Amino acid sequence: MKTDITVVGMTCDHCVNAVTAELSAIAGVNSVEVDLDSGHVSIESADELSADDIAAAIDEAGYSLAS
Repeated sequence: MKTDITVVGMTCDHCVNAVTAELSAIAGVNSVEVDLDSGHVSIESADELSADDIAAAIDEAGYSLAS
């Protein structure tokens, strides 16, 4: 399954790495692609992901989801 989100607050490659690492740690996630300029994130997973799990991972990385 593909899930698309927008993350607010990323400014550098470290930000991209932090978001990628936290999202990749969610069970079932196969890949994460982050576009720094737009904040767009595509997550490929085996099953549908919980919105709470995604929000928690983004928060843990130090950023927030666009509303």
